[in-house]
Amino acid sequence: MSVTRFWTAIAPVLAVVLGVGSASGQQLQANKPIRIVTSGVGGGTDFVARQLAAGLTTNLGQQVLVENRGSSVVPGEIVSKASPDGHTLLITSGGILWVLPFFQQVPYDAVKDFAPVALTATFPAVLAINGALPVNSTKEFIALAKAKPASMNYVMTAEGGSAHLASELFNHMAGVKIMAVGYKNTATAISDLISGQIQMFFSAAGPMMPHVKTGRLKVLAVTSAKPSSLVPDVPTVASVVPGYEMEAVYCLFAPANTPAAIINKLNQEVVKLLNQPDAKSKFLAAGIEPAPSTPAELGALRKADIARMAKLIKDAGIGAK
Repeated sequence: MSVTRFWTAIAPVLAVVLGVGSASGQQLQANKPIRIVTSGVGGGTDFVARQLAAGLTTNLGQQVLVENRGSSVVPGEIVSKASPDGHTLLITSGGILWVLPFFQQVPYDAVKDFAPVALTATFPAVLAINGALPVNSTKEFIALAKAKPASMNYVMTAEGGSAHLASELFNHMAGVKIMAVGYKNTATAISDLISGQIQMFFSAAGPMMPHVKTGRLKVLAVTSAKPSSLVPDVPTVASVVPGYEMEAVYCLFAPANTPAAIINKLNQEVVKLLNQPDAKSKFLAAGIEPAPSTPAELGALRKADIARMAKLIKDAGIGAK
């Protein structure tokens, strides 16, 4: 057989073999754990990461672990440099991933280095204050803050994070000056809010409500444009400060160049999990609303929110680079 005829004959076989090899490299490996990297223990991203890890471990039949890193930047750095095989994922808020770069240098590109998998959840924050403050509405709180400029403090869990941006937008639009105090974890921040060392915290409703029931904290308003079913009967900040709106998003990303087949598999499993009644109830009890999306929808959200937050930061003069 001539060389030409040999390669002509074997070409279809090679195509099948190579095709199978390519496909096998685009699947999750059943015997390899999946790790979800996120920031510190106790916050909203940690809650979402742990719910996903538990549910996916069951649904996928393989181990899914949560890896907490205290820094806002480190989780993104780890995932941006990880192998794009679907076994290292990032749960983060939009504020941390694509807003933080407005405030400081980060070792990754928020768009180029991450492949969207799914939006997982959203939540409006609540305006929570120390229960001993002599006010019972957003209007009264603003009046108190104006009467005592720069004498009150707010919780900032991460520069560029939802609590930071919600507070600075409130300062800007309400015409007050409440000062930032940084915290590494939500539990310590809530403790200081209860004791009166801090006066204001824009937070998810879940951690606040038990303390509201005891009178140690007060919730004055919700940050969504319209009243939220997550906190019935709580008015919006916008009812007193027209145009105010700030909602956080929790997102799942993989490293850039992760094969589409793996992205789609992960997306399908996350969407299925978030639509399960028991998962929904756990999210809602924590003051977070499940909001599963397609990868393309998360990509579009990222693009639109970068533009929106760039304008907000510029208009409010919030320490942007």
